[in-house]
Amino acid sequence: MNVPPADRSATPAPAPASAVVAQPEAVAALPARGRRGAEAGGGGASGGGAGGGAADGTKGRLHALGPVGLVLAGGISVQFGAALAVSLMPRAGAMGVVTLRLLFAALVLVVICRPKLRGHSRADWGTVLAFGAVMAAMNGLYYQSVARIPMGTAVTLEVLGPLALSVITSRRLINLVWAGLALAGVFLLGGGDFGSLDPVGVAFALGAGAMWAAYIVFSARTGRRFPQADGLALAMVVAAVLILPFGLVESAAKMAVPSTLALGAAVAVLSSVLPYTLELLALRRMPAPTFAVLMSLEPAIAATAGFLVLSQAMSAMQAAAIALVIAASIGAIRTQVGAGRPKAPSGEHSLN
Repeated sequence: MNVPPADRSATPAPAPASAVVAQPEAVAALPARGRRGAEAGGGGASGGGAGGGAADGTKGRLHALGPVGLVLAGGISVQFGAALAVSLMPRAGAMGVVTLRLLFAALVLVVICRPKLRGHSRADWGTVLAFGAVMAAMNGLYYQSVARIPMGTAVTLEVLGPLALSVITSRRLINLVWAGLALAGVFLLGGGDFGSLDPVGVAFALGAGAMWAAYIVFSARTGRRFPQADGLALAMVVAAVLILPFGLVESAAKMAVPSTLALGAAVAVLSSVLPYTLELLALRRMPAPTFAVLMSLEPAIAATAGFLVLSQAMSAMQAAAIALVIAASIGAIRTQVGAGRPKAPSGEHSLN
């Protein structure tokens, strides 16, 4: 989740809160992530960001790599946090883990953002409630999926939601190619018939993907109605309240164990607070389309985290499937970037 922007007197003010998610070129991969929170923090900068002007080319290149490193670090934090959550599930259950994550994330966001409760219209509160409900559903479905199928597979299926939203909203024929590529990846992911995958886990992952697409829509609306990360903080509280009964029913006593509480807090920091802070910093210094392309790499990061932390091996066919879905996501993003870029006047050439 994003935190309020820090004071950066040497740089231009960030774009409006909803700028990143509202841009169509970023739709295919922006999280998202109650799993992502790019909508609430800073707008995508259009260029290099704050550096004060590098004295030589080497220093400039190193500075340019900075935001890319921040995004990748955020992605690694998210997926390794998810791997830690999976390892915690035998103690607290899937719903217990997601409850702990949302509760701790909501607590941190409220303390940091201190959102105002007054001065909002009924429509504002309706948007926050809808956003929180979508966030709770997305997290609950995702954690149910990774309790049943490998992380890399779950994230690959989940990313189909934003990809489908991107294809539908773009209305360009080339996106049918990207959709076909993604479907081919999904076919390979199931070994041709999905017989090797838990069908319930697959259904949960696809449901999480649908909620991810809805998250993108509602995050943009929330960002337009609330300053900074206030809307996200309030929506996170709503999500935590909605998911709490499910966590209590499944594992109330288990969640109260001190070691489980500590691990739940660690999951919240790794999967929410830290990555969204890193992404917020990166979004001030890189274009939103670049950020979206980097976010498309998450299935690969998830597969790596699943292998290293949970010993979830992946076949060559499944690795190829993930590569196809990643390629489809990147292709859809680049297509929308091209569609949104203004054409150069007659006699002139675009520098891009």
